[in-house]
Amino acid sequence: MRLVLSCLAWLALALPAAAFSFTALDGARIDLDAWRGRPVLVVNTASLCGFTRQYGDMQSLYETYGPQGLVVLAVPSDDFRQEFSSNEDVAEFCRVQTGLTFPITQITPVRGPDAHPFYRWLAERHGLVPTWNFNKALIGPEGEVLGFWGSSTRPTARAITRSIRAHLR
Repeated sequence: MRLVLSCLAWLALALPAAAFSFTALDGARIDLDAWRGRPVLVVNTASLCGFTRQYGDMQSLYETYGPQGLVVLAVPSDDFRQEFSSNEDVAEFCRVQTGLTFPITQITPVRGPDAHPFYRWLAERHGLVPTWNFNKALIGPEGEVLGFWGSSTRPTARAITRSIRAHLR
């Protein structure tokens, strides 16, 4: 039994990011494999954070580069205690009040033992762990990590947009 679990853990580490899925705010499945061949910017977010204004930058990236293949995925998390307590409140804030149109997951742990498998993969395979809200992971067309930036780097920063443009269809 331990050998099977060990093999499964190794397999999860070896898989590209495309092997993971999330649950959307509306309960639908978000399968990263559906976006294979496209760059995906995954951002752990929080609605009540000083960096929440970066949602506007994320929307701008989505509108500018989405038609060329970019996907922006927001992953609301309460790991830093700055998220609403329900997915309904997150949806109201993000969709109605802020007008965001890119995919958004349900509230999801991004650190520690309860972290979503995607974030465990980032941590265990690549040594990348969000240290606060609005950390950005750019995943390449084949599921590879192209870059990881902290909260203070805006989604529209030259380093991020340069890498996005290099991987568009």
